[in-house]
Amino acid sequence: MIKKTMILLALVFLLAACLPAQQAPADVQPMVNTAVAQTVAAQQALASPTAEADEPAPATEEATLEPTATPFDLPTLVPTNTPAATRQPYKQPDYACNIINRRPFDNTEFNKNADFDIKWTIVNIGTKAWPAGVDVKYYSGPSMAGANRVEIPVALAPNESYTIVLDATAPDKKGFHVMTWVVDGPMCYPYTAINVK
Repeated sequence: MIKKTMILLALVFLLAACLPAQQAPADVQPMVNTAVAQTVAAQQALASPTAEADEPAPATEEATLEPTATPFDLPTLVPTNTPAATRQPYKQPDYACNIINRRPFDNTEFNKNADFDIKWTIVNIGTKAWPAGVDVKYYSGPSMAGANRVEIPVALAPNESYTIVLDATAPDKKGFHVMTWVVDGPMCYPYTAINVK
């Protein structure tokens, strides 16, 4: 019963929404009454399995609904991006780097106190060359490497790289461990993330 009532209310609201908005409320009420009466009659006909298909529906007040042109208010779209003439092009930083070919891969599993190698290839992605002697040093997390600082002994022009290999030992505690280092500047943060089982 509640389901039927909800359907009836939905149909009433739907029909009411389709009615022309220019008419006075007194002119619209008979049309709403007719729509409600027709909806109730249709529900009763569906609910009564003994109802004959030829049986006329109860007499109701008839109203003719005429379609009207309903104007839609479309929002005015205002571009939020900056016009090309005033946009500043992306400026690559003078000093920046990226770490590629990291080993071990993230979440690699090691036993407690297991020895392994750490490999980072550091690429100069800035617009200026680095002088020889840029430091790469321990920053945070468990110190797994045998050293806490490594020097890049060569100058690196933009897009050139240097590979660092460190001897390391896994922590003696189970769990996920992340050791982070920093390339002086700080330009980037090489890291090692392992699981100890």
